[in-house]
Amino acid sequence: MALGRKNNPFSGSEAGGHRWAVIASLVQICKLNGVELFAYLRDILERMASRPPASLLPDLLPWNWTPAVNT
Repeated sequence: MALGRKNNPFSGSEAGGHRWAVIASLVQICKLNGVELFAYLRDILERMASRPPASLLPDLLPWNWTPAVNT
């Protein structure tokens, strides 16, 4: 993340900087919670594609997430 401090001013726009901040935060939150980032992203994106009810969205946060059981 230290590299990002020097590269973030060149993100292209203010919106790009905000997007980078969201992604960098997600990466760090996954690290802090011991979540494998790519498995997490793959799983939640697949679940989100099926449009779960809003009441289930908190279960998709990194600190609440449990991998889906593939059968």
